[in-house]
Amino acid sequence: MEYKNTLLMPKTAFPMRGNLPNREPDMQEKWAEMDIYKKVQERTSGRPLFVLHDGPPYANGDLHMGHALNKVLKDFIVRYKSMSGYQAPYVPGWDTHGLPIEQALTNKGVKRKEMTVAEFREKCAEYALQQIDNQRTQFKRIGVRGDWDNPYITLNPEYEAEQIRVFGEMAKKGYIYKGKKPVYWSPSSESALAEAEIEYQDKRSPSIYVSFDVKDGKGKLDEGTAFIIWTTTPWTIPANLAIALHPDLEYVAVDTGSKKFVVAKELLEKVQETMEWEKAEVTDTFRGSDLEHVTAQHPLYERESLVVLGEHVTTDAGTGCVHTAPGHGEDDFITGKEYGLDVLCPVDDRGVFTAEAPGFEGLFYDTANKPITEKLEEAGALLKLEFFTHSYPHDWRTKKPIIFRATAQWFASIDKFRDELMQAVKDTKWIPGWGETRLFNMVRDRGDWCISRQRAWGVPIPVFYAENGDAIITEETIEHVSNLFAEHGSNIWFERDAKDLLPEGFTHEGSPNGRFTKEQDIMDVWFDSGSSHQSVLTVRDDLQRPADLYLEGSDQYRGWFNSSLTTGVAVTGKAPYKGVLSHGFALDGNGRKMSKSLGNVVLPSKVMNQLGADILRLWVASVDYQADVRVSDPILKQVAEVYRKMRNTLRFLLANLADFDPAKDAVSFENLREVDQFMMVRLNQVVKSVTSSYENYEFASIYHTVNNFCTTDLSSFYLDFAKDILYIEAANHPDRRAMQTVMYESLVSLVKLLSPILSHTADEVWSFIPGVTEESVQLTDMPETATYENEKALLDKWNAFLDVRDDVLKALEEARSSKLIGKSLAAKVTLYADEKTHELLSSVNEDLKQLFIVSDFELSTSEGAPEKAMQFEGHKVAVEKAEGETCERCWTVTTDVGSDSDHPTLCTRCASVVKEHYADVTAE
Repeated sequence: MEYKNTLLMPKTAFPMRGNLPNREPDMQEKWAEMDIYKKVQERTSGRPLFVLHDGPPYANGDLHMGHALNKVLKDFIVRYKSMSGYQAPYVPGWDTHGLPIEQALTNKGVKRKEMTVAEFREKCAEYALQQIDNQRTQFKRIGVRGDWDNPYITLNPEYEAEQIRVFGEMAKKGYIYKGKKPVYWSPSSESALAEAEIEYQDKRSPSIYVSFDVKDGKGKLDEGTAFIIWTTTPWTIPANLAIALHPDLEYVAVDTGSKKFVVAKELLEKVQETMEWEKAEVTDTFRGSDLEHVTAQHPLYERESLVVLGEHVTTDAGTGCVHTAPGHGEDDFITGKEYGLDVLCPVDDRGVFTAEAPGFEGLFYDTANKPITEKLEEAGALLKLEFFTHSYPHDWRTKKPIIFRATAQWFASIDKFRDELMQAVKDTKWIPGWGETRLFNMVRDRGDWCISRQRAWGVPIPVFYAENGDAIITEETIEHVSNLFAEHGSNIWFERDAKDLLPEGFTHEGSPNGRFTKEQDIMDVWFDSGSSHQSVLTVRDDLQRPADLYLEGSDQYRGWFNSSLTTGVAVTGKAPYKGVLSHGFALDGNGRKMSKSLGNVVLPSKVMNQLGADILRLWVASVDYQADVRVSDPILKQVAEVYRKMRNTLRFLLANLADFDPAKDAVSFENLREVDQFMMVRLNQVVKSVTSSYENYEFASIYHTVNNFCTTDLSSFYLDFAKDILYIEAANHPDRRAMQTVMYESLVSLVKLLSPILSHTADEVWSFIPGVTEESVQLTDMPETATYENEKALLDKWNAFLDVRDDVLKALEEARSSKLIGKSLAAKVTLYADEKTHELLSSVNEDLKQLFIVSDFELSTSEGAPEKAMQFEGHKVAVEKAEGETCERCWTVTTDVGSDSDHPTLCTRCASVVKEHYADVTAE
C-alpha cells in the first residue's frame, strides 16, 4: 500500500507566487466588467453616508509616490467604511487650471501670441483632459476604487458655474474688494501669487546700510545728522518714501567723529561693530515717538522721506530705523496708508523698472541692485555693503525669486470673518492634533487673500466695469454669468463682449451710454479647488456637505484645507469638513526629497510593474504616514517579504480547507477543544484591534497586528502543530474538523480585514474560499467581534502555555545544533516543572507531545532533573532521542510501530486510520 495516498495533504489551485504585475490587471478587468463600484454603492444604499471628499491632484504629468500615498490612504478608508455600516462613495477630482499647463503647452511649441485667448484656453483644456485620462489609468492600476467615469473636474462648466456662485455669495456679504496693495508677485510668471504658491529657498543677497540725511529735524535733530537704515533689497531704495521707528523704543544720536547718526539704542553696539567706528559718543537720547514727522532727504532723488511710527519695527536686526517703501511691503503699505503716503511701485509685471525710478528705467530689479548701490556710494550714502545667504520666497512653479509689489488686485477680506474661521477650525477634528494649531495660527495671522491672477487659463473673475470705472457685481449679474458658464463653459467670457455677457436690458447709472467692460484677470486656482464643497458636495446626489473627511498632504494646510475653509465659512458659516487628516511627504530611503537630478525617484508605475500594486499598498499601510515616509527598493523588498508570508499563510489555510464545507462541517465554539477556543479568542482580539485601528486611521497597527497573527499565532504555533491532525487523522475526525473550523474563520476574517489594503489579493483569495456566496469580498462587511465568557481564562492559560512552549522550542533547537536530533519528531522531551508550571501543563487536555511537535513528552517534578537539562524560569527542559521506530505514515518515533501485522511499518494510530478509512487504497 502507498501510504502517502492515505494522507489528507493540502490541496488548492490558489498559486503560491503572487505574480501581481500580471494578475492584478486581470482582476481590475473583472472589477470593471462587474462594475464593482456600482455594486458596492447599491449594496450599501440606505446606510448613513460617509463622505471622504477628494482633494484634486493637478492634471499634469505622471503620478509620483506622493500621489500614490495619498490615493491609497483614501482607498483604505473608503473601502473600510463601505464594509462597516456606511455608504461610502468616492468621487475623484482634478484641478485643471493654472500656470503649469500654460507652461507645458509653451514647452510643446504652442505659440500663444499667435492665437486668441479663447483659442489658447481651448488648447489648455484639451491638454488637461489628456492628462486626466493618463492619471486616471494610473490611479485605477493602483487599485483605487471610485466613480472614475464621473469625476469632478474644475474646468467642467457645471463646476465653474457653482464657483461663480461662491464668488457672488462672498461679494454679497462684502468680503470681496479691489485694492492696490503689495502682494507676492512673480516676475517669472508675471502674476500675483497666493501664500500657498510660495516656497522658500536659499538666496544670496546684498546687505546694505544707507544714511538718510535729516532735512527738517523739527527741533529734535541737528542738521548734518542722518538716520541709518538697513536693507537686503537695494532695488527698493528708489521706492523709499519713509523711515519707520518704533514709538516706544529708545533711539540715540551718536557722534562718530565725522558725522552724527541715529540708531536704536539697543542696537548701537552691534551697529558700531559692523561700521567699524572707533568712536561712538551718544549726544542725545529720544523715544521713537519724539521723532515722528521729522523729514530726511532721499539719498538718490530730490524728495523727502518722512519719519513715521510703526509697531512692526523690531531690534532683531538692522538699526531700528526701517526703510519704508509702501509699494513693496505689507507693513510698509499699512504704515504708509496711516500717513497718507503714495503707493509707489516703479517696477512692472516683468520685474523691470519703469520711468518712476529715474536712472534705472529698463533694468530688471535684481540686476539693478548693483547700479543702485553704486549710485548710493557716489552720493556718499552707502555706509556698508556685505553679502549673505538667507531663506527667501520663490515661485513654487518657476522656482524663481518673487518680489513684493503693489498692484491693483481683487481680494477676499479675511478680517471680516476671521473669528468665524477660527471657530470653524476649533469645531473640526484634526488628525494629527497639531493640525488644529497650525491652521488656527495661519488663519489668525494671515492677511487678506489676493484672489486675482494675471493669467489666461483659469476661471474669470465675473466683474463688469461701468464707463465711470465702477465695478459691477450684483446678484443679477452673478446668476446670469453662472448660468452662461453652466451652459457654455467659462470660455464664453473671452469669446463675447461685455455687453453680450450681461443680462438682457441691463443698465447701470455709471454707464449712461450703455458701454461696459469686463475684468480680464482670472481667479487664484486655490479659489477653484477651494470651491469644490459647493461645486461637488452640494451638487451631487451621492455626496453631502460638510464632508466627513478631507485627507491630503501636510502642505495643504496652507493650500486646499485653507482655501476650502475660507470659502466654506464665507458661504455657509461653517467648515466644509468635519475632520481633516494629513500625511507627510514621500522621501527616498535616506530621507531626502526625490529628484531626477539626484536619481533617487521611486515611481509608482515601476513598483507596480516589478512588484505589483498590492506591494505598494502594503508599503503605505506599513509606514507612519502622518510624518514623512521613506521608500526605496530595499524597503519595498522587505514589504514584499511580509506580503509573501501573509500570502503563504492564506494559501496554507485555503489548502487545508479543500474538503471542508462550512455549512455541515463547522464546529460550534463550545464544542471546540481549548486550544481551538484560544485561537478563536485570539482571532477575535485581532478583529477588535484591526477594526479599532481602521476607525482611528492607524494603518501601520493593522499591518503589524495581521503580520504578527499570521507569523506568530498561526504559522509558528497553530498551523505548525496542526499538520499532525490535518494530514494524519481521518477526514471527519472531531479534532480535524475543529481545527478546520478555526482555520476557516481565520481565513474569512483575515481576507475581510485585509481587503481595504490588499484589495487584489483579498479578492483573489476570496474566489477560492469554500462556502462563500458573494462574488467579491468587497460586497461583504467586516467580521463581527464575538463575546466569549471564558475569554480571559483562556488567554491567561494559553499565553502562559506558549511561554513554556517557547522554552521547549529553545531546548529542541539546542539539541538540533548539537546534532543530538534532526527533526523535532525524533525527540523525547522531559519537562521538570515547578508547582505552577506542573499545574498549568496538567490542565491541558490536548496531546502535549502534539502541541510541542515531539514524539514523546513526559511531565515531571522539578526534582531530579539531569545536569544537561536547560534551565528556565520555573522549569527545566531535557531533550533526548525518542525510543522506537519511525512510523512510515506520520513520521512519529514510537515503540508501537509494527503492532498491527497488516501494517508493520505503521504506528497503532495510523494503522487504525488506514484500516477504517482507506481499505481501498492500493499500491501504485
